[in-house]
Amino acid sequence: MSGYKTFIVCFFFAVSLLGVASCLLKAQDKNPKEGQEKTVFQTAQQWKPSTDNRADVAIVYGVGGNPSEKIKGKTFEERVRSWRERGYITHFMTGIAWGEYQDYFTGEWDGKWHLDEGQVQRNGDTIWHGRLVPYIVPTDNYLKYIKEAHVKRVIDAGIDAIYMEEPEFWARAGYSEAFKREWKKYYNSDWQPQHESPENTYLSNKLKYHLYYKALNEVFTYAKEYGKSKGLNLRCYVPTHSLVNYSQWQIVSPEASLASLPCVDGYIAQVWTGTAREPNYFDGLAKERVFETAFLEYGSMQSMVAPTGRKMFFLTDPIEDRTRDWADYKKNYEATFTAQLLYPDIANYEVMPWPDRIYEGLYKTSADSDKRERIPRHYSTQMQIMINALNRMPLSSDLITGSKGISILMANSLMFQRFPVHDGYEDPQLSNFYGLALPFLKRGVPVSIVHLENVSNKESLKNTKVLLMTYSNMKPLSPSAHDSLADWVKTGGVLVYSGRDNDPYQTVREWWNSGTNNYLSPSDHLFEKMGIETSPKEGVYPYGKGTVYILRSDPKEFVLKKDGDWEFIKVVKQMYELKAKAGKLLFKNSFYLKRGNYDLISVLDESVSTLPYIVKGVFIDLFDPQLSVLSEKIVKPDEQAFLYNVDRVVDKKKPQTLASACRVYDEKTLRRTYSFVAKSPANTTNVMRILLPSKPLNCSLNNEKGETLQGMEQSWDERSKTCLLIFENSPEGVFVEIKY
Repeated sequence: MSGYKTFIVCFFFAVSLLGVASCLLKAQDKNPKEGQEKTVFQTAQQWKPSTDNRADVAIVYGVGGNPSEKIKGKTFEERVRSWRERGYITHFMTGIAWGEYQDYFTGEWDGKWHLDEGQVQRNGDTIWHGRLVPYIVPTDNYLKYIKEAHVKRVIDAGIDAIYMEEPEFWARAGYSEAFKREWKKYYNSDWQPQHESPENTYLSNKLKYHLYYKALNEVFTYAKEYGKSKGLNLRCYVPTHSLVNYSQWQIVSPEASLASLPCVDGYIAQVWTGTAREPNYFDGLAKERVFETAFLEYGSMQSMVAPTGRKMFFLTDPIEDRTRDWADYKKNYEATFTAQLLYPDIANYEVMPWPDRIYEGLYKTSADSDKRERIPRHYSTQMQIMINALNRMPLSSDLITGSKGISILMANSLMFQRFPVHDGYEDPQLSNFYGLALPFLKRGVPVSIVHLENVSNKESLKNTKVLLMTYSNMKPLSPSAHDSLADWVKTGGVLVYSGRDNDPYQTVREWWNSGTNNYLSPSDHLFEKMGIETSPKEGVYPYGKGTVYILRSDPKEFVLKKDGDWEFIKVVKQMYELKAKAGKLLFKNSFYLKRGNYDLISVLDESVSTLPYIVKGVFIDLFDPQLSVLSEKIVKPDEQAFLYNVDRVVDKKKPQTLASACRVYDEKTLRRTYSFVAKSPANTTNVMRILLPSKPLNCSLNNEKGETLQGMEQSWDERSKTCLLIFENSPEGVFVEIKY
């Protein structure tokens, strides 16, 4: 390669600019280096100029595509090839609980119909994802089909990373003949209708959980073994909604337990406007709180892998499944996008799902209009500025502002108690979870999530000073977690337990009330571990160097009525400051994070203040499609900001692109000339800010054929020493040369 580079440099001086443009553009068609998999997107379609978004990896969806899209005559192998030829690494994704599997259900694969393996509700209706696409009870025969008809084929095509998405079993399902057979096999007893008792519901959901845990373990183990036989080091990932969302939407999935499987290499956190806009209660009011919900969703996903070192991609979507207007999409995209970046220990991203619907779909022009149009130019420019920032987003050791050390305990069994309602006990909109989280998050405290399944790993509680928990909405699946919690308290941890322990699931047949155990509730087992009497009253209980505070209120009571959280706030503040000795618990209405050269800001409504957050300096506004340069940014309640801080650029004498609605390749600086190749989807506008030592003397554009391009707009900002360029994007590439 060194000889080739020398040749290019000599060639640059020996031939015209037109020839250089053509040469550099063609050089970009090579595949990126192995392992360059920071940004990904998923698509069922072949490469098209309009969707060439320049992430590192194209995850090609489905051997037969996606049930929601029509594939126009292209085989899986042809679709993969089309992306590889454009320089993308290619991976594979398909649904584990649904997909284009009609050949299985209609008997084409093995000569037998399998529509009886769909997930069925109490009224006998199958839950469908599309025509002849039911949500599936993952039987052994179905898993055999997935392995042989799908996994084997994609590995034969050279795919070395597989994503099995959305292992979902609906809580309202559990009435099919296939599920009854699985019940008999797992429990060695006859099936019991889940609506008849809390115990039946709990056992039903526990089985649903097990079935998809087993399914992914089997499919991924097969994939790794078959990949090894083909000389491939296969990676296996699970794209999944958060535990927060699945619990709220009443879906059962294995979630955190999958991180313990050696065949699982990581996850994609499927968080976007559609999940984050699910209403929740705070201060007696149910409404959408997109930023706050997204922050908790990403947090619950991050905490699943934090102790294990598995890889995590954070997803955002510039639109969503439900039809809304472009202004709605934009506002909520900014909220979820900011929330994901406030986790500086995650720096891998799915920049978008389904680019075809984003770039080519028709959506409402305004909330009160039925007129529909494709993505507005200003929004596609802004979106591409944001996703190109993700391509270079650094990991950071900097921390979000706010008092640290308050964590919320979650468990996979949150999903077990959601449907149906028994004995009149309700948990509206998952309020027993939000009742622990929102009183602090809304006051500017960046609460963390801890998974009960991970507490045996000491890393999971390392940064926690005060742990908030309840068993009113979940139950421990094994007693071993209580040993870990008790040990943590004994060494100085502070545990605040909130709960009346009178929900109907306290008495389901489980480990705490069977065998040699005879506890009325699982919390009694935990309290006994810490020397506390059973069914203790509200109050403070010391244990070792730590403290337990028991509140005899269910957390939902803190948010279902106005001002219902004051006593809870008072107790936790006291425990944080006096017992945990963690410093003063500060309340505010904002979050700020410095992340490399980027500044992230979110200002909360319904908080302790209505004041805006103001920062001063030299900034490029990355939520502004014109990339305005600001000396001051004012962020109001219920708003977010994403800024590039020019003051933090280390080498201001070095020409460099700071922000752009394209991906920049082959940057070169020679004799006061800065050049590069810009690539991005067709039918979009590139806006970019370029740092230069001095005002440019000349800027020129050429296409891949070396032809001069017209229509460029250019301006200079002396304060930031940046040149603003605006021109039409091209997936083939635009060669840019700036003389200064």
